[in-house]
Amino acid sequence: MNLASKIEPPMTDLTRYLNGRSFDDAWEQFQEEGYVIFTDVLSPEQLEQQRAALKPWIDADIRGRNNFEGDKSNRIYGMLAKDPVFADLISHPLQLAFAEKELGESCLLYACLAINLHPGETAQPWHFDDSHCALPRPRDPLSLSTFWSISDTTEENGATEIIPGSHKWGNQQPEGANRSDDFKPRLSGEQVDGNSDHPDMIKATMKAGSLMIAKGTLWHRGGGNDSDGHRLIVTPQFCKGWCRPLEQQLLAVPLEKVARFPKRVQELLGYNIHPPFMGYVDGMHPSRQLPNRTD
Repeated sequence: MNLASKIEPPMTDLTRYLNGRSFDDAWEQFQEEGYVIFTDVLSPEQLEQQRAALKPWIDADIRGRNNFEGDKSNRIYGMLAKDPVFADLISHPLQLAFAEKELGESCLLYACLAINLHPGETAQPWHFDDSHCALPRPRDPLSLSTFWSISDTTEENGATEIIPGSHKWGNQQPEGANRSDDFKPRLSGEQVDGNSDHPDMIKATMKAGSLMIAKGTLWHRGGGNDSDGHRLIVTPQFCKGWCRPLEQQLLAVPLEKVARFPKRVQELLGYNIHPPFMGYVDGMHPSRQLPNRTD
């Protein structure tokens, strides 16, 4: 039994997003350093669409619950249930070209959230995004993370801090790596120890509309916001087709909304098969569960 639907490799010309680089050159940096940054990927009009869609959720000002989320941060989850415009970001051909080459064509959306840092937010604990898999390092990544700058991210307002090359580390950890206590609810007025800088870290500063792509094994953290403004990013993350996503997309996004998305977005949410038949429903392709199917 083979229920897999073949996904053709992306045929989109990526030249417009590469700023004169070749894809192979960017891929080589990604392999060696664990990350790569592209500027001017989103147009001003696309940025405004993203900001407008996020505004009601930012205005609600729901703060993080623990040291990892940050009590001076807004984290907006379940984004595809909130506005269909986010599907354009999730299915952007540049990040999908990296995700499919790194993780395979059956890759899934691992998580997708917006993070808005308020002034006074402190640096996150150091972490890598597929640590939940709890497999020994060094190893190949099981996930890939992308970081879209919806506002300028600067050294002062909390640009993501990364340790280039740390995707190749074994069991070593930077000082200030996340601990179980970082995920426990913070008591009112509770003080949290500061997180240490690392001698090899860099701040991934980006103008609005830029994209950073990072391996799931790269050590990184959200920086502290010492400015008087906000820092806003959206971070879609992808995993191999046989992994359990971090954010349960099949429950996060109602079926009637999924049915209106493009087919590739539906596949990324989990309405797809990892060959030969992982993910079937009653022996059938899971897309048959969507209302008003046209195929």
